[in-house]
Amino acid sequence: MKNADYADLFKGKITANNNKDLPLAARMRPQNLSEFAGQEHILAKGKLLRRAIEADSLSSVIFYGPPGVGKTSLAACIGKVTKSYFENVNAVSCGVDELRKIIRDAKMRKIRFGQKTILFIDEVHRFNKAQQDVLMPDVEEASVILIGATVENPFFYLIPPLVSRSLVFELKALSEDNIKFILRRALNDKKNGFGNIKITITEEALNFLAKICEGDARRALGALEIAVRSSAAENEKKALIKIGLDIAEESVQRKAVVYGGKGDAHYDAASAFIKSMRGSDPDSALYWMAKMLYAGEDPRFIARRICILAAEDVGNADPLALVLAQAALQVAEFVGMPEARIPLAQACIYVSCAPKSNASYLAIDKAYKDIEKERTQEVPDHLKDASYSGAKSLGRGKGYKYAHDYPGHYVSQKYTTKKARYYEPQDLGYEAKIKKRMEKLRAEEK
Repeated sequence: MKNADYADLFKGKITANNNKDLPLAARMRPQNLSEFAGQEHILAKGKLLRRAIEADSLSSVIFYGPPGVGKTSLAACIGKVTKSYFENVNAVSCGVDELRKIIRDAKMRKIRFGQKTILFIDEVHRFNKAQQDVLMPDVEEASVILIGATVENPFFYLIPPLVSRSLVFELKALSEDNIKFILRRALNDKKNGFGNIKITITEEALNFLAKICEGDARRALGALEIAVRSSAAENEKKALIKIGLDIAEESVQRKAVVYGGKGDAHYDAASAFIKSMRGSDPDSALYWMAKMLYAGEDPRFIARRICILAAEDVGNADPLALVLAQAALQVAEFVGMPEARIPLAQACIYVSCAPKSNASYLAIDKAYKDIEKERTQEVPDHLKDASYSGAKSLGRGKGYKYAHDYPGHYVSQKYTTKKARYYEPQDLGYEAKIKKRMEKLRAEEK
């Protein structure tokens, strides 16, 4: 559908009566806030956004959240109830020239008629810096009221001045009850939905669609439309369409996992994966890893996360963890998917179940801080390289004690001019043995 058609749809000029080709999800957009499902955390009675919409006193806002949760539908509701002129563009197809014309017209409209202009920009994260810069002065001066919709975190994708001049509202994935409400409304709506068709749907099928769509109303409505239209085509002579679990499953085919390659969903899943391994919960770690792999994540990305955690959070409590993680990385690269999931799972489970110590991580961080803040130490003469001609005359290596010449292959001597304690081994796993030995050696130093 063209942008102009969407604009007419927002203003109520296109309905199911004059455009049957519209997808069910587009036809079933809520006409007002009472039809809007979900997002009670920002739209419940008395909430700031609800009050601003109902009072027609909305300032610039940015809606962000996963697909199909109501960002565009909420903008459509605002477009229908507001007294402001409503402009609707998509960032993919809107250039700087078009943007400047819209702003110019908005200023003229405000001067001549005293009417505000709401500019709805879908996929606003796709605007480059130049396009965002064009918007900035007019958003600040309220020449236009911006409503931006994005699936990406605006704090990452939009310039800070634009974000700071807008209220940011995060829309959450819809609950199963929200989805069922939307599906039932579509089945009963005679104007825009399937209310004029005799349809029965089992509770099992309804529950399946509500669960499988992962909070995405557009996906749920799309599956329902496929189920109804395919059933109607197969049963032209029957007056009743029956939708059971088998038809619902066929209408969905493959479950779509919400997982963006660079967005919140990507980093949130990776974060949950890492924290589950750190928390010694192999089952949760496997779940998040399976989600990432199912969604098409590069197995090397996952293997690298396991390697980092094996060193940072397991460390010397179980040195084999890093060896196994490295092996999983190499095997994953060698065999590829889908078999790569098996060595990755093995490494994930091992690292999750291993005793934990972040002593190595803390030690290198402390050393880094000393290098950064303290005066850099010079290498003591007895440790300097003495292999070249003339080194002896400079005193290089003089007084150095070769550890293997002493009992236990250890001798106390200074290895830095200013002694600092960085490594503090823990009492878990193999590191407990390291701790015991280091305590003995450090006692001999005294």
